[in-house]
Amino acid sequence: DFFLNDPELQEKVPLHFLSHKELYEESVRKATVAFRKVRKMNEMGQDGVDNYSALLGGLLGTGILKQGNPLTVHYVMFLPAILGHGTPEQQAEWFGRAWNCEIIGTYAQTELGHGTFLRGLETTATYDEQTKEFVLHSPTLTAYKWWPGGLAHTANYSVVMAQLFSKGKCHGIQPFIVQLRDEETHMPMKGITIGEIGNKLGMNGVNNGFLGFDQVRIPRKNMLMKNAKLLEDGTFVKPPSQALTYGTMMFVRVVICRDMAAYLSKAVTIAVRYSAVRRQSHINPEQPEVQVIDHLTQQYKLFPAIAKSIIFKLTSDNLWDMYNQVTSELDKGDLERLPELHAIACCLKAITTADAAAGVEVCRMACGGHGYMTCSNFYGTYGMVTAACTYEGENTVLLLQTARYLMKAWQQALRGQELVPTVQYLARFLSSKNRRMDWDDSIGGIVRALQTVAAGKLRLAAEHIEQRQKRGATLEEATNQTSIELARTADAHCRAFLVQSGYEMIEKSCATASPEVAKVLRTIYHLYAYDEAMKALGDLLRFTTISESDINRLQAKLEDALTELRPNAVGIVDSFDIPDDVLGSPLGAYDGNVYERLYEEAKKSPLNQEPVNQSFHMYLKPFMKSSL
Repeated sequence: DFFLNDPELQEKVPLHFLSHKELYEESVRKATVAFRKVRKMNEMGQDGVDNYSALLGGLLGTGILKQGNPLTVHYVMFLPAILGHGTPEQQAEWFGRAWNCEIIGTYAQTELGHGTFLRGLETTATYDEQTKEFVLHSPTLTAYKWWPGGLAHTANYSVVMAQLFSKGKCHGIQPFIVQLRDEETHMPMKGITIGEIGNKLGMNGVNNGFLGFDQVRIPRKNMLMKNAKLLEDGTFVKPPSQALTYGTMMFVRVVICRDMAAYLSKAVTIAVRYSAVRRQSHINPEQPEVQVIDHLTQQYKLFPAIAKSIIFKLTSDNLWDMYNQVTSELDKGDLERLPELHAIACCLKAITTADAAAGVEVCRMACGGHGYMTCSNFYGTYGMVTAACTYEGENTVLLLQTARYLMKAWQQALRGQELVPTVQYLARFLSSKNRRMDWDDSIGGIVRALQTVAAGKLRLAAEHIEQRQKRGATLEEATNQTSIELARTADAHCRAFLVQSGYEMIEKSCATASPEVAKVLRTIYHLYAYDEAMKALGDLLRFTTISESDINRLQAKLEDALTELRPNAVGIVDSFDIPDDVLGSPLGAYDGNVYERLYEEAKKSPLNQEPVNQSFHMYLKPFMKSSL
């Protein structure tokens, strides 16, 4: 209420009727109002990270800033980068000013010519031993930074990832703090070329920009040196682990998983409520038209999306705990579980974003023609979600990174070495005498079956790489030739993890829930597990003894779960507790007045502000009156 009832944060004109420039300016205005209110909450004693989280990655933020927040990267990447890469002295110099928004930062890594392949980045930072400065330069057009949020016209500083050169040698990608604009006039600094990249499918309030450097000099202290260091004489000191450099991206991937749960819960709330209002067709000819939600096909479109939004949320909580545990171990110099966290964060980011994007689109289509309208807010939500399939690591590349980790784990398992928790199922697979697991449709059986699928695919991928090498391919060539299998292996590993983690987290929640709520939670989980198993039937047939009668039984269990959830579906999405202003959709409003609200939205169109549009007199009338 503190935010949504503020007149300054309420939408006067729907964003889709604004120009590109007006949309950005409105986004900046709202962002500054919102963060001033966060400061006010802090002064009132209601301080905490949760206030920022709600605006940056939570549902509240998406309700207020429907096309994205131009300050998000400042909080989510610039500040964590200073903490993750800066020495205590550098944190003292930069963090306080950034936290108080005396300076606004962004994080410039992706370039016009390179994104996920970090080693291919072209921006250079060459150390000048005479002046004790770095010279940042964009040697080509493709070296221009491209995509950072808030870069174009919002930020005046950036953490820039560039290839470090000293003493004639390249020392790889390192982070540097660079001033982009004058703190008073906001004009670009000397040697800086900066601007906005243009309109996008969504997130047009984020102010994504481009950035070029022409021999821009910064002092040596502006290289963030918590991990790697460069001494005054130009000597490079390597970090204890190269993976430490990518800590900020891992943090963001953890946050993305949580965001996907929020976006999917938003889409499914709209679709379920609309499906409870909309009536279509007769199931029994003797009775009136039924609610669309009574059709089993509609339930199968929507209820798994409910389950996924809950499982993704719980798994992101699990991943968050794992992230905090591993980062605390890192501070003590323990790097043992860092590869495991990296691997699971990579594949979870890939799967949750892909499934959320697909889920939002299914929800849109489940709402028929009305779902196609911009005001339904599926378009805006889809734009936010599908972008996450690409930023902070393109999904296929992330799956292949997980697969590379799994290949190493497979070799460890073959040697009988101890395995970390997320891959311990490989030891069980290797100890089994049967290549095909005996099928068991209990929840534990489904978890084991999906793990067996992942292990079986991994075994085949490893064998195929070895066979291709024997035929003359290098390891790299053989890996590329097996990359389809490897990506699918990582996908299977992640889905097995989600089903297992979901079970553990649901049972943990049930321990403190009432028996009635626990029953609903378990039904939600069962539907998720059955749906994942049904979608993996081809693989289950390859790696388990599942039979046609087993599949029929599994299908019946899935349909029973849908029927069992039907009376609770609206109650479940209501329990997400998403205010109407955050949903931003006439289809999903709590009062169910769908048609009245749709009509009110239609009347807001600029074309409806006059009875006759000028195009009639300028073009239509002369055309209609002319003799053809």
